[in-house]
Amino acid sequence: MASSAGAGLAAEVSTQASSGKKKQKNGRQREDANISEVTRIKISLILEQFLASNDLVHTFEGNLTNRERAVVHTLCRKMGVKSRSSGHGEQRHVSVYKTKKKVDNMNGKENLTSFTFSRGAEDVLRDIFIRYPPGDEESQYVAENLKEKEKDDKVRRKKDDIFSKPMLNKSEIVKKVEAVNSRVEKNQNLRQITEGRLKLPIASFEDIIKATVESHQVVLISGDTGCGKTTQVPQFLLDHMWGKGETCKIVCTQPRRISATSVAERISTERGENVGDTVGYKIRMECKGGKHSSIVFCTNGVLLRVLVSKGRERMGKNHSKKVARDEVSDITHIIVDEIHERDRYSDFMLAILRDMLPSYPHLRLVLMSATIDADRFSNYFGGCPIIRVPGFTYPVKTFYLEDVLSTVKSNKNNYLHCPSDGNVTEESTLAEEYKIALDEAITLALSSDELDPLRDLISSEVGQKILNYQHSSGITPLMIFAGKGSVGDICMLLSLGADCHLRANDGMTALDWAHRESQGETAEILEKHMEKSFSNSEEVQHLLDNYLSSIDPELIDDVLIEQLLKRICSDSQDGAILIFFPGWDDINRTRERLLSSTFFRDSTKFVIISLHSMVPSVEQKKVFKRPPPGCRKLILSTNIAETAVTIDDVVYVIDSGRMKEKSYDPYNNVSTLQSSWISKASAKQREGRAGRCQPGICYHLYSKLRAVSLPDFQVPEIKRMPIEELCLQVKLIDPNCKIEDFLRKTLDPPVYETIQNAIVVLQDIGALSVDEQLTELGKKLGSLPVHPLTSKMLFIAILFNCLDPALTLACASDYRDPFTLPMLPNDKKRAAAAKSELASLYGGLSDQLAVVAAFECWKCAKERGQEARFCSQYFVSSSTMNMISRMRKQLQSELLKNGFLLGDESCLSLNAHDPGILRAVLVAGLYPMVGRLLPPLKGGKRSVVETAGGDKVRLHPHSTNFKLTFKKCNNRPLIAYDEITRGDGGLHIRNCSIIGPLPLLLLATEIVVAPGNEDEVDDNNDESDYGDSDDDTDEDKMENHHGSDVQHGEKIMSSPDNRVKVIVDRWIPFESKALDVAQIYCLRERLSSAILFKVTNPGKVLPEMLGASINAIACILSYDGMSGISFPVEAVEMLTSMVDTTVIGQSGPGRRKGIDQNSNSFLKSLISTGKNQNCVSNYQKVRISGSAVLRNCNSPSNHHQPSSQGLTISGHGSAMYGARISREDHPKRPRGNGP
Repeated sequence: MASSAGAGLAAEVSTQASSGKKKQKNGRQREDANISEVTRIKISLILEQFLASNDLVHTFEGNLTNRERAVVHTLCRKMGVKSRSSGHGEQRHVSVYKTKKKVDNMNGKENLTSFTFSRGAEDVLRDIFIRYPPGDEESQYVAENLKEKEKDDKVRRKKDDIFSKPMLNKSEIVKKVEAVNSRVEKNQNLRQITEGRLKLPIASFEDIIKATVESHQVVLISGDTGCGKTTQVPQFLLDHMWGKGETCKIVCTQPRRISATSVAERISTERGENVGDTVGYKIRMECKGGKHSSIVFCTNGVLLRVLVSKGRERMGKNHSKKVARDEVSDITHIIVDEIHERDRYSDFMLAILRDMLPSYPHLRLVLMSATIDADRFSNYFGGCPIIRVPGFTYPVKTFYLEDVLSTVKSNKNNYLHCPSDGNVTEESTLAEEYKIALDEAITLALSSDELDPLRDLISSEVGQKILNYQHSSGITPLMIFAGKGSVGDICMLLSLGADCHLRANDGMTALDWAHRESQGETAEILEKHMEKSFSNSEEVQHLLDNYLSSIDPELIDDVLIEQLLKRICSDSQDGAILIFFPGWDDINRTRERLLSSTFFRDSTKFVIISLHSMVPSVEQKKVFKRPPPGCRKLILSTNIAETAVTIDDVVYVIDSGRMKEKSYDPYNNVSTLQSSWISKASAKQREGRAGRCQPGICYHLYSKLRAVSLPDFQVPEIKRMPIEELCLQVKLIDPNCKIEDFLRKTLDPPVYETIQNAIVVLQDIGALSVDEQLTELGKKLGSLPVHPLTSKMLFIAILFNCLDPALTLACASDYRDPFTLPMLPNDKKRAAAAKSELASLYGGLSDQLAVVAAFECWKCAKERGQEARFCSQYFVSSSTMNMISRMRKQLQSELLKNGFLLGDESCLSLNAHDPGILRAVLVAGLYPMVGRLLPPLKGGKRSVVETAGGDKVRLHPHSTNFKLTFKKCNNRPLIAYDEITRGDGGLHIRNCSIIGPLPLLLLATEIVVAPGNEDEVDDNNDESDYGDSDDDTDEDKMENHHGSDVQHGEKIMSSPDNRVKVIVDRWIPFESKALDVAQIYCLRERLSSAILFKVTNPGKVLPEMLGASINAIACILSYDGMSGISFPVEAVEMLTSMVDTTVIGQSGPGRRKGIDQNSNSFLKSLISTGKNQNCVSNYQKVRISGSAVLRNCNSPSNHHQPSSQGLTISGHGSAMYGARISREDHPKRPRGNGP
């Protein structure tokens, strides 16, 4: 079905293209490559409307040029839709399609990957099944022990009292109030702060806010930037409650950690206290305050965990007659600030709170934001009252890309103070009394020749809001003076930037007024000014067009930023400069450029600070410190500095107009993180950062046309993210509620496909049953503050004695890649070699295991005082590693708090360096993001990955597996990856690991046995990069195998040596013996039972049969976990030689000092130190015994003798070291795993 949406716009694009061609025949030469920005914007709008519609096909109108069709193809690749041009000449057009690719998985025309257990693994399997034959015993163990788990939970869980109400009587409250007043009276600084508080716009609304909150359960405060709502409203409510002699617990949420901590510190300062006293905060990895704190700031995610825990406690109460007070009962007020940001936690939290409020009549909910669709939120809460508070910001001059290009090109030095006409606007709001005065002055001037009142008002506050103020009739001061023939006033207004193009309600301009009143001289001045403005605008437009033809406007131009910074710093002396970037890579690249510049290199003149959400709080707080005199502060930040953060010395803001935004395609189940344009609301917030404490200037690095086309608000995060975590929390809050029904209650519900995808993931990992009931495993998966997939990864890691690397990978995936990206070509080669060398310590061919090795080596190097050397030589970020280390400790403490760890966790990391077990842990965490590596496509040089959806995805150059190649006749290797990223060049995978068949066979959701086919032949006719596989009957074929061929299947499985075809998840085929497959089936069941037992009874030893079976699984993974990985691995010596060439000890920015010692021996010494910390002393051949190794971690364990040459890839018999296991899970991936 073809789409008609956007046809008018398409025609407009075509019309513009045609007219553009005519203009090019004469005058300036313009290449066809110079596609205008308006054309790009309109094409993007058409595609966005198509994606939002139910149409499957949209055809653009004809007459598009080749270059314009190329723009369509580029945007389609980025948006994940297929495009195709067809026709000839004037009939040539481009169509776009929503097509989901299908993989050809059942045609039986490919060589099957053969899997066979090694001799060592066969011995282990024979032993375990002789001792414990297949049966139903494993499920019996779980059922018997579920009865006591609630009692164990109560013993293990420790309640966080920071959300409990302080125990204060009236006399103690009075003393606290007197203490605050006494501090203010005695301290001059506090007196000045108090006087400043009284001048804030919100101060005059204090009584209104108190009364409204007292009489209504939900109140919405729409306060403009600078009104003081964030710091003052919590204090209003606290003072009100203390004034009544009552205690309170006021919980205030912020979308970011830095906002929560900085606002808490600001309020504490205003009250003359230390943070952690009356005012505290709780964020990830940091908490100040406790039960005694009356105001607690936290992030949205922290409060959401509190609300979800209420549901868990209610589930527990169903089994107990005693009902305890939950944490929510002690909270008296909840303030949700910055709700316009619409992150998934806030939207979900508001839905929970709306349902909760009737059960907690004492609870008051206050919603606040500066830029908000107030009426919509009010209606969502049943028409709650809205208090609108005007803001206050100093005047902010606003420039756009056209102005910036002119500024950088100009040689004048006074552009900051005398901007060119028409290039500046101001963000300042006129006070109501000023508007009334202006209306009266204009009315007086219309009825008489009395112009002095109007002149006085304009002179008292010069600004765009004054100069271009329009009366209710639409009349401006310029029109008044034009009609009166006041030449002097006309010239003054035009020089100050008055807009002569504005029209009154009757459609007349100032020039029309001059003509109507026969003011010839005034009309002549206006006409000349308009001609000059038009001439200037043509020149500026030409400059803009040339720039956009050579630069991709969606990329950050760090060269232009550097030039603008130089210009600002040359023409002005004071004021911090805040630059907004979309992400860390752009921040880092710009920082390196500035540090390599002779202009910015002097640290006595410039201090450059990076501000990112994952930067430690201590580092974040540096942005608030003023530099010494003569030194200028440059802040390179993401949108973390956009709201609720006031850096009082910022005068200049440079806005890139871009932000990193997570997006999710539920139809193809692809999750991506891309840079996108900000919204108008965000642009306004960024402007406001320059005018919080003094007049400022904001430079938007996008055109005025782009500014007009920006969306009003960002798409709510809940509509563009995988929501497995939220869906699980729905069931924790109310197990009887259907997930879809609850999510339909949110302000902007996610689409049906997103919800269903999340439910399938939760069912795959065992968190939900087939009928969507919450399982015991699901309750435990939701008890940790991480994604459900990460939770299950940690449980399996604990089960296999592999905790340490699992912690590393979980935290690294939640934070960022610790490897730095050098700029110089030679450094890039050395960095790639260094990463490969690290990966080789754990078997190689894995980006994830390179992170594990890097962390282990960094930790050992730090203990030996060699951190700087290691980080320099192996291109590792020390700050990232320190952050990961802190995150690991927090996650470890959460496991301990929830009872999954019992004191010393070192015994839970005995298998950390076994490559087979590590690969299994990776599969457990990355599944179902599994694909097959294919030979290069036609015309390509690199291998591609075929996904379950049929996409052909390229490997990113930063991956250690980027250069892997293999012959077409070989089996298709398996590859596990974290996520697929969609960019301008199509789809690619950045982080991945080559895996063997065994881990997938043990951990996949579904395996099905089909008859083997000895006549199968290889089919080398691969699809093109974005081609479709037309195979709509695969599922029918599978069902036929599963149904009508049951008797034939039983016949096949009756002979142990028969070759059978095993299909994983209905698309990945293997060939194996019937006996091996039967044993795998049994091991899968026992692994599932052991996981459930361990998470529901973490303090208990596994039953003998399950313990022995888990030990057996670990053994066969050690033998055969790497089987099937047959790529030749570069010798470590070759990699080392490349790393050793890092002899760049010369001075200069970005240079690294040479290493004297041999790199290989240095790295081996680091990793061997890490191994020896946890190795058991005796290594013997593994045997299965009745007493499982999980029974006593400190007892002598049986292991393979470790290789003295390090780990190498082999088919059988890899070493099992006593150390820690690495299992990675990325919360960003859209699907999960389950045995």
